[in-house]
Amino acid sequence: MADPTPVRPAATAVLARDGRAGLEVLLLKRAGTMSFGADAWVFPGGRVDDADAGADDLFSIEAARRAAVRETEEEAGIAVDGAALRVLSRWVPGPEAPKRFLTWLLFGRAETDDVRVDGSEIVDHRWMAPADALEEHGQQRMGLLPPTWLTLHQLSRHGSVDEANAAIDAVEPEFYESHFVMTETHPVILWHGDAGYETRDADAPGPRHRLHMVKGPWRYERSG
Repeated sequence: MADPTPVRPAATAVLARDGRAGLEVLLLKRAGTMSFGADAWVFPGGRVDDADAGADDLFSIEAARRAAVRETEEEAGIAVDGAALRVLSRWVPGPEAPKRFLTWLLFGRAETDDVRVDGSEIVDHRWMAPADALEEHGQQRMGLLPPTWLTLHQLSRHGSVDEANAAIDAVEPEFYESHFVMTETHPVILWHGDAGYETRDADAPGPRHRLHMVKGPWRYERSG
């Protein structure tokens, strides 16, 4: 078996505000010329640089917070209090992926809604209720990457930033190593706790923790 692809650290800022209809998050549209995630709607973020780490470990939460602050300023023109960012989850592709970033997803309240995209990597922005973004994705009007989709799915249960913060504080942040498999009909991503997770067998009987990437609305399945 080939050696796994080396992992690099990255950080993402999931910024939220209380809108008229409830919680809204900031989504940025990546340029169509990008080599990865072209035209996708994402949260602000990017790789952790050596300067972000300073005297801390490159993979540390301290470095991740600094990177999230820097990337949000560069991509959206928004200043963020890094110390106030809560760890929502961590993500990494499977060892067979050609590029692997261990990404911290950090949640926080946006202190301003004055967004100024950089116009090169990021070409547009929207403040959206998570459920609305999921609906547009299901109608193929908005491209989303799996970590963004699942984060929106999780946040769609909360009606305000305070409610989301309380829910995040009540549980341990989850770690997702994504195992991608192709069934006869559609791609599936398997995560920890799924019966087919270790073997990459989507037909294995037992508990489920997976994302069905079907045409139209994707379907999240988790036992219990």
